[in-house]
Amino acid sequence: MLSFSEFVAEYGQLLFEGTFETLLMLLIPTAISYALGTALGVVLYLTAPGSLRPAPVLNAVLGWIVNIFRSFPFIVLMVSIIPLTRLIMGTGTGLLGTIPPLVLTTAPFIARMVEQSLAEVPRASVEAVEACGASTPRIVFSALLPEALPSITRGVAVTLIAVLGYTAIAGAVGAGGLGDIAIRYGYYRYEQEVMIAAVVIIVVIVQVIQTVCDVIARKVDHRTARK
Repeated sequence: MLSFSEFVAEYGQLLFEGTFETLLMLLIPTAISYALGTALGVVLYLTAPGSLRPAPVLNAVLGWIVNIFRSFPFIVLMVSIIPLTRLIMGTGTGLLGTIPPLVLTTAPFIARMVEQSLAEVPRASVEAVEACGASTPRIVFSALLPEALPSITRGVAVTLIAVLGYTAIAGAVGAGGLGDIAIRYGYYRYEQEVMIAAVVIIVVIVQVIQTVCDVIARKVDHRTARK
């Protein structure tokens, strides 16, 4: 059994690199997914029956696409689109190889959360802007998104934690990161201390994500600010 100092000396660099790789796999695809998913969620909301710009056919087609990608288990999606990943990223493995499958898995999830957050905005807030003759983009950016921002921010925590789980799965099949370390050292080499350390780091990341997102959500919630 290694002492703490011996453990850090032997595995500290490995765990640091694994944490860095995990954070890259977490933040880069999530940022891309939010850009795509937010736009898709807005379109889904606007084109829904009874909404501001109803378009049933477009809404149904987009809804089917979103549901199809949401229904794929991540590991199945990751393997099945390797040719597409190679075409886009130049490789189907490693850190770069995780970006397309993570985006394709996460963006539809975000789209549904954004759509739901927008649906929770009081109709009166939208009608007030609409009555002033505002265009659809103006309504979206001056009424819908600001009012839905607290809910969207809380959804960021859910998304990041879900993507963190996906990165662990990706790591288990050779993409690197803490998932790869936990499997390679904890499972194949029976070095339980390394696996426990990787799990502890993941738990810490989850706690930080949840705390930061909760704080930001309270800051941007004007209802809380008035209390």
